[in-house]
This record gives sequence, C-alpha cells and structure tokens, in this order.
Amino acid sequence: MEYLPIFLDLRDAPCLVVGGGEVAARKVSLLLEAKARVTVVAPELCPTLAEQAAAGALSHRAGRFSPDQLGDVSLAIAATDDRDVNRQVSEEARRLRIPVNVVDDPEFCSFIMPAIVDRSPVVIAVSTGGASPVLARLMRARLESLVPATYGRLAALVDRFRDAVKAKLPPPARRPFWEKVLQGPIADMVFSGRQAEAEQALREEIEQGQPAQTGEVYLVGGGPGNPDLLTFRALKLMQQADVVLHDALVSPEVLNLVRRDAERVYVGKQRDFHTLRQQEINDLLVKLAKEGKRVLRLKGGDPFIFGRGGEEIETLAAQGVRFEVVPGITAASGVAAYAGIPLTHRDCAQSCVFVTGHLRDNTINLDWEGLVRPDQTIVIYMGLHGLDILCRELIAHGQSRLTPAAIVQQGTTSNQKVVTGTLEDLPRLAAEARLHPPTLIIVGEVVRLREKLAWFDKAG
Repeated sequence: MEYLPIFLDLRDAPCLVVGGGEVAARKVSLLLEAKARVTVVAPELCPTLAEQAAAGALSHRAGRFSPDQLGDVSLAIAATDDRDVNRQVSEEARRLRIPVNVVDDPEFCSFIMPAIVDRSPVVIAVSTGGASPVLARLMRARLESLVPATYGRLAALVDRFRDAVKAKLPPPARRPFWEKVLQGPIADMVFSGRQAEAEQALREEIEQGQPAQTGEVYLVGGGPGNPDLLTFRALKLMQQADVVLHDALVSPEVLNLVRRDAERVYVGKQRDFHTLRQQEINDLLVKLAKEGKRVLRLKGGDPFIFGRGGEEIETLAAQGVRFEVVPGITAASGVAAYAGIPLTHRDCAQSCVFVTGHLRDNTINLDWEGLVRPDQTIVIYMGLHGLDILCRELIAHGQSRLTPAAIVQQGTTSNQKVVTGTLEDLPRLAAEARLHPPTLIIVGEVVRLREKLAWFDKAG
C-alpha cells in the first residue's frame, strides 16, 4: 500500500485515541502540540496520560472502544496491544472516511504519522511509509543535530518582514534577496542569539533594496551517476540556479536534486543525434546569463575531461559573462572504483591514460603506439560502438590479445553492469550482454584485481 502525505489543521479538532499506555501517550503528545481536542478511550491510563487528564489537557472515557465513539471525530489513532480492537477501530474509521492510524501496523492505516523535527514554524517530517519506524526515528535524531532550534527564529524573522520585502522589491529580485539574507551575516546573527541586531540589519537591507541581478553561469560536474558522489558546492549551486542546461550523461537521480522550480533545458548530444550543436549551447549560455539569470550547466562526470567545458567557458569569457567551474568525479576514477579496478597498482600499472573512443566515419584516430606501453592502464570513454575497432587496433599495434579488459555500463549506480574478458573476446562478451551507453572501457593488468576487489557488487 502507498501512503500519500496529508496535512491537517488539527487546531481545536476532535481526535480520538484508543489505548491508555505509553505508546498512546506519545501519540497524544503530538496531537496536543497540534492544539487538537483529544479524547482517550481506555479502561486505565498510564501515569503520563492520567496526569494530563487530571490537568484537563485531554478527556478520558473509561472502558473499551465502541464504534459510536467515532461519530464526531476528525482523526483516530489505535494504540492498544489488542490487534482485534485495533482492527475494529480501523474498519469503522475507514467506513466513516475518518483518517486512521494504527500504531506499528501499516496494514490497518490510512495514513502514517511521520517522525517530526519541530523548529516551529519550520517543521520537518520523516516517514518510511511504515516500512521502518525505527529508521524514521534514527533519521529524525540525525536531523535534530543538524537543524538547530535557531532555524525557527530565523523563519519567524523572515515571516515578519515578508510584506516589507514584497512592497520594496519586484518578484524577480525577491528570491535572490532572501537567499542572501538566509545564507549571510543576518542569519549568523540569529544563530548566535543577536536577534535585535539581525532585525536592524534586515531593515537596512530592505531599505537599500536589491541591485539588478547579474547573470552568471555555473559549470558543474555531475559525476558518474551516483548522486552521493556530488560535491557540496555542486549541490549548493544546483539549488540556486534559475535555468539548468543538462546533457544525456547526467543521471535522473542527480537531476532530481536540482531546484524544483528551475527551468530545465535538455541539450544532450548522443550518437548521430544532437539536440543542440556545441556553438548553439555556448550561445544559449551567454544569452541566458545576459538576461540576468543564474545558469547551471550540468555535465556528466567532470566538465574538463571530455566534457567540452573549456569551449563553453571560453565563449563566456569572451562575452564578459561571470562563471564558476565546479569539478566532478570523472567516470574513469568513479566507475573504476565502483567496479573494483584500481587504475594504478604498484605490481601491474605505474601509469594511466584517458582517451575517447568516439567513432567518426567508422574510424578512431588515436596514438596507438602511445597507448600500447608496458605497465599502463588504458581508460576509454564513449567506446561502446567502436569496441571491436578499439580492441582490434590495440592488438594490431602490439598489445597482447590476452590483455585483461573490462567494460562497465552505468557505473556507480544501482544499474551497474561489469563485463570482463580479454582484448580478444571483450567485443563478443559485450554484445552478448547487450550493453548500452553510458559505458567505460578499462584495459590493462589491473582488471585482474577485480575478482578480489569488487566491493560494490557484494554491497549491492
């Protein structure tokens, strides 16, 4: 069963909790924090609930649950240790279309209560859809340490000045203004308890207004596909961009981390099909930046390793456009690591060379003599469609036909597939495996180490 997030305003709403133990008490505390009117049905109450009942914080109906008790209820929770009673509460609530939660029993729930990090007015909810409440609580504990209570005060400060900012600044300038406030000295003042100074500084910022937004371009490496391998700087800029130009090698998981309301433009170049030519991409970056937009040029791997990043920023520099380059983990290092193939090793490889195997007119123009050297690892990008030519030419120029070789599809991701063999049989093995781009080819004695070092296969 799938659960959708629901948001209910429970202020003064009648809520029924069936059960009088400590588990029920935890649920009651959440409802009371939401300002709900809580009635607890149970023969007896635990000390916590008894104390709250005595103080008038909740109503207590002594006895067992009966369906008529759900008549005027907005939400119901069953927290007894009797599964038959919990089932009865669930069935009756569903019949009456009342949201119902049965503690630790997703089968009977119409909604899941998440673990809450409360930094009011900032509230973070963590849910595993009922799969693991313990995991949700552990994640909440981690977030508790990462999000200090002062974030609530910062949000309250913003709320008090929102109308003033709306009156002073046009809509395009508001988001950059608030990003500056929330990531700069004013936020630091709030975090350090200097609330009055923060308010005065914010008034001064509003009075000065926001200068016209200057466009800029962020050339960011998206890595080999696994979003966990992004840099902190990349993630930050991905959340600031107004427009995102991304290519075919950026994985969906990485692209999903871009700011939700940013405009996305696909400019991928695939075999025999280019959405935009390279010069058109360069010109589009300039155009968008000169419109005052913050442009994220998101590329797979590293933008300066077979990514044409140098060509793009050369155009930006010539046009006077501000830009920043954020390197990413290139496919060679990322994919090789996840395949368990070290690119260099004291016993079998003292050097490594990166080349592109892109076909042009069914030929590949490489320095074959420079590639065929002892104790050297060869890493070939974009070589799947020319794999037979690559292997044949390496053998023709002196590389042993029995040299170990591997080809890796979608390395570092959950769809990673590794095919190993020799230069002689790798094209046949790759064809039998029906591989498709993106792939990376590794040639050299280091491939033999995969049998012992393939940690990611075992982890998966």
